[in-house]
Amino acid sequence: MRLNYKLWLEEDERIFGDGPCQILELIDQLGSLRQAAAKINMSYSQAWKLIRKLEKRLGFKLLDKKVGGSSGGGSELTVKGRILTKKFSAFRKEASQSLSELEEKYFNQEFKQRLK
Repeated sequence: MRLNYKLWLEEDERIFGDGPCQILELIDQLGSLRQAAAKINMSYSQAWKLIRKLEKRLGFKLLDKKVGGSSGGGSELTVKGRILTKKFSAFRKEASQSLSELEEKYFNQEFKQRLK
C-alpha cells in the first residue's frame, strides 16, 4: 500500500497539471513541439491543440515558434511559460516530499503490516 495523488491548478476547471508541465519541459529541452509530442507518443496536432487550449485558459502565450528556414524551425518557451513550468515542477517536488513524510507519519511500515 502506498499513497497516490495528482496535483493540478484549476479555476472552475483544470488548467495546468503534470501532463502539460511534462510536454512544456520537453519542449524546453528539445526545442521542438513536434519532438516533445513524439517523445510522449502524442500527435503533433494533439499537442498543438493542448498548447492553444492552455494558452487560452491561462491568458498568456506559452510558446514562441520559430518558422522553418535552414535551421528547421522549432519552439521555445516564453518567459511566462518557463516560469510556470519551473514553479509547478518545484511545487510538485516539494509537495511529493511533504506527502511522503505525511504518509510515513500516518501510515508507517508498522501500520501497513497490521493492515495485511
